[in-house]
Amino acid sequence: MPDSEGRMEFEGLGEFAGLAEVASRQCGLFPPPGRDLSARLRAALGVLDLRARDVRVERRWTRDGLDGEELSWTVGFGPRTRAYLLRPHGVTGPLPGVLAMHCHAGMKWAGKEKIADGPEPPEPEVARLRDRLYGGRAYAGELARGGFAVLVHDGFAWGSRRFTLTDPRVAGLGADASEPERYERAAREHEHVLAKACTLLGTSFTGVLASEDLAAAAYLRSRPDIASVPGSASVAAIGLSGGGVRAAVLGALDRGIGAVAMAAAVSSFRDLGEEHVAAHSWMMFPPGLTRVADWPGVVAARAPAPLMVLYAAADPLFPARGMRRAHRQITDAYREAPGRYTGVFFDAPHRFDRAMQDAAFAWLTAAFAGGPHP
Repeated sequence: MPDSEGRMEFEGLGEFAGLAEVASRQCGLFPPPGRDLSARLRAALGVLDLRARDVRVERRWTRDGLDGEELSWTVGFGPRTRAYLLRPHGVTGPLPGVLAMHCHAGMKWAGKEKIADGPEPPEPEVARLRDRLYGGRAYAGELARGGFAVLVHDGFAWGSRRFTLTDPRVAGLGADASEPERYERAAREHEHVLAKACTLLGTSFTGVLASEDLAAAAYLRSRPDIASVPGSASVAAIGLSGGGVRAAVLGALDRGIGAVAMAAAVSSFRDLGEEHVAAHSWMMFPPGLTRVADWPGVVAARAPAPLMVLYAAADPLFPARGMRRAHRQITDAYREAPGRYTGVFFDAPHRFDRAMQDAAFAWLTAAFAGGPHP
């Protein structure tokens, strides 16, 4: 947590706590964002220039009032990215587009399936995750039924983009453990190795994810069935937790993203304690980020473009003090664009439940219409 002057006091360092004060003073942590934040953020993350190439339609289906496509593309390395594109059934004209970001949630076996249904029912592990985080709803489909074309793609290291892993530690799970359970045990430890490898390559885990998200957003905008609305948002981004982090970074890097809605993903870094740092993945802490800005500064970098932050007030992954500080900082960043930032506190733990989803969907509808935000 910070002292009265806003310097970092990280209690998790124990008898080495003085390191936080020394580093804060000498490394220039949490500088004012400034107008060049997007360029500095791109450099700090090591963002790569990727494109969605050789896009293929793998299959189509109609289910639960939706027309779906399973797409695949390559970004130039690794397995092909798989994605779902969902639209209201029978609607053929252009629709506003939304890039829906799947969360981290300690589950890398699945990606897009966490928030979007394909032609088959979800696996039991995915259904349990939806019950815990999303009110049992595959929310991308619900959003699409409201009049949007929703693209959900597997991020770097998830789903179709996951690594082939073998780890002796999975042996302790027992013979009755499912294949996804075994994979998650190995993937949990592999993320440390992956983050180190990305840093050695001059990028970061967050930077590679952002690069792939930028490619997906560019592809979505390029489709002829995505509406282009002058003066309004034609493509938006939305996500929970790690998906919210991805949506915020994408919104800071890509001015073509007209609106961003993010849930349970925002706190000042200054207020994080040891338990909060331990609870998050490497995607939340790319090397060098705090020399660019505090996290709310990154989230608000898109000002004055529309932004919605849904705070889960009972979220154990973020301190209440940090969420309140973030709300103040973002409000101040939008002081010259009143009404463009909406921050709402829900009495909820770490989740994007149906009430939060409904609020975000209504806000996105207003953002696409160019009208006042609810």
